[in-house]
Formats: sequence, C-alpha cells, structure tokens
Amino acid sequence: MSVQSAPVTVSTIVVAVDVGKTSAVVSVTDDARRRLMGPVEFAMTRSGLVAATQRMVAVVPSCAQVKVGVEAAGHYHRPVMDYRWPTGWEVHELNPAHVAEQRRVMGRRRVKTDGIDLEAITELVLAGRGRVNTERDVLIGELAAWAQHRSRRVLTRTATKNQLLGQLDRAFPGLTLALPDVLGTKIGCLVAAEFADPARLAALGVNRLIRFAAARNVQLRRPLAERLITAAKDALPTRDAVVARRVLAADLSLLADLDSEIIDAETELARLIPRSPFSTLTSVPGWGVVRVSNYAAALGDPNRWPGSKQIYRASGLSPMQYESAGKRRDGSISREGSVALRRALIDLGIGLWLTEPAAKTYAHGLKDRGKRGGVIACALAHRANRIAYALVRDHAVYDPARWT
Repeated sequence: MSVQSAPVTVSTIVVAVDVGKTSAVVSVTDDARRRLMGPVEFAMTRSGLVAATQRMVAVVPSCAQVKVGVEAAGHYHRPVMDYRWPTGWEVHELNPAHVAEQRRVMGRRRVKTDGIDLEAITELVLAGRGRVNTERDVLIGELAAWAQHRSRRVLTRTATKNQLLGQLDRAFPGLTLALPDVLGTKIGCLVAAEFADPARLAALGVNRLIRFAAARNVQLRRPLAERLITAAKDALPTRDAVVARRVLAADLSLLADLDSEIIDAETELARLIPRSPFSTLTSVPGWGVVRVSNYAAALGDPNRWPGSKQIYRASGLSPMQYESAGKRRDGSISREGSVALRRALIDLGIGLWLTEPAAKTYAHGLKDRGKRGGVIACALAHRANRIAYALVRDHAVYDPARWT
C-alpha cells in the first residue's frame, strides 16, 4: 500500500518598497500577514539596495514565491524596478492612486506614513494588483521620453518666438505692418536674421533684395519686396535698437537650436512608432507620428486599460454626475484626470475633424444643432478615443467603412 505524500504548499512572500528621492523603505510579509522584516530604510544607491536585498534573502523561505511591489513615484522608482532582483522574484509596479485608495479602505485615509504605505502595497500585491514590467514597457517609456522632450521644446520655441517678436519690434519698428507673420514665412525669417537693422535693408533696394532672397532659395515677389523696402525707409529710430538687435541674434540662435532638437525628436519618434503597439494608428487620416506619439506617451501600456470608457474617464472629459435620494443633477466636464491624456485625445479629435470625411460630417451635424466648439471638440475626442483603442487592441489598420 503506497502512502501519498501531502502536496507541498508554496507560500507567497511580498516585498513592499516605498520609494523616495534619496531613500526607500522596505518590508517583507508572508501571505498570512506576518511581518518577516522591516520596515527598514535604505539609501537609494547600488550599495544600499544590495545590502537591503541580502537582508531580504536571509528571511525569505527558499520555496516561497516572492513578489516585489513598488509604488510608482514619478521617475524615482525606476532604478528599483530595473534592479536585478534575485532569480524568480516578480516585480510589480503599483498605481499611487490605488495605494491611496487602499489606505482609505484600511481606514487610514488621513494618515500617511511609510509603514502604512507598505501595508497598503502588501495588500494590493496579495490581491493580485500591480503590473509586471516587460520589454514593451521599455519601448513605450522611450517613446514617451522623446514625445515629452519634443513637447517641452515646442513650448520653449513658442515662448522664444514671442520674446523674439518683442525684440524685433524694437530693432525694426513697422516691419509687421509690411509682413504681419514675420516668423511664419521664409522671407520673414530671412529679414529677421539678416536685416534687423532697417538702414541696411533700405540701402539694399528692391532688386538686390529679390536677388539676395533667391540666392538663399527664398521666393520673394516684387510687391512684397517693395513693401519691405518702404517699411525699412520709414522705420522710426529707437534708442535701444542696438541692444535689441544683439538680443535678437541670440534668440535666433536659440530658435535654430530648438528647431534642430524638435526635428531630432520627431526622427526618433518616427523610428519608434512602427515598433510600438500604436503603429497602426498612423493609418488614420490626420494622425501623424507626432499626434500618435503624444497619445502613446499619455496612455502608456494599452494592456492596462480594460476599455475605451476607462481611458476617456481618466482623461477627465466625462461629464460629472451627481445622484442622491432619487434626484439627479449632472454637471459639466469635470476636467479631473490626466491633462496630457486629455490634450492628446482632443488633438486626435481635431485631426479627425480636419481630414476624416465621416468625422467632418459628424462635426457639421453637431454645429448645425447649435453645439459650441468645445462640445464638438469633446465629441470628436470621444470618437477618436474609441477608434484609437479599437485599432491598438485589434492591431488593425483604419477601415473607413467601420467608422462611418
């Protein structure tokens, strides 16, 4: 008669890590909520994390399944996530909002300490929450980094252009009367760079100005050239024109550097998008690499979203709803949530509005019904959100017949 051995039960051990800027706190707990170690604080350095890991290994049973839970903290948690943990340990990234909600469930909404955060992280990991990092997360992280870098440079370029126009008005008064959009045209940029001193432009004359522009591959028609020469001859002198021209030259140099960095960022985005889960989105009319990259950077890993409704709600574009005692009172758009995601969805909606026939018809129908521009933009953002989620989920190209 054979004796059957009892099945070996594998316990789960949770390593909870609460990350700060210069230090982190860790605890080790088993699935029976028994604290095996900690809380222990260690420095956010290689030696600090190695020493803390050695202490964890000493208290963890050899046959246990170990799950490391790390609360996302901006970029501070990235070194802990990318650290080479012992073989077999699973690393889970936790949403800070979920950790805060877990504290509320534990009855400690108004109390935030490292120990309580570690308890909340432990409970979430034991409940199966958290996201395991993959190689795709690295690609999406790289895509988000370049998209955010480009956005920052675009904002800086816009501010620089505004400052540059102020200096140009001091150096060359009256130029905008002859050429309203100075920095939006090639000839305007040429005049700002080469003829910030109106006396030089006036001395050049119409014919020589046309030849000068043609030598630099800038087409200049005679009526505009005549207006520019007239404005240069009639410009009022200012006392700070010399200083303004020096500052203008520095701003133009900065503007050229910003343009170069934006082009480099767009080149990187064009390289990364085809390798990402968002590659099929560029098949939608009006959705280029930049629009898709901004959406990808704001959304992150698409697998963490159960549906398009959750994405739209996270963007803050869903209307507020209040219902109590049988009475319901709806409000306007809440605008709570991710600003980056909200802007990305609205930008995708605008792309549809400008180029996609069915979206144009839909937008015109809303306008004919008396809807305001903001309402139409939100409606197109909702449409764009559903299309983007479906294409990424199914990894399919855009089919106009499906979305008419």
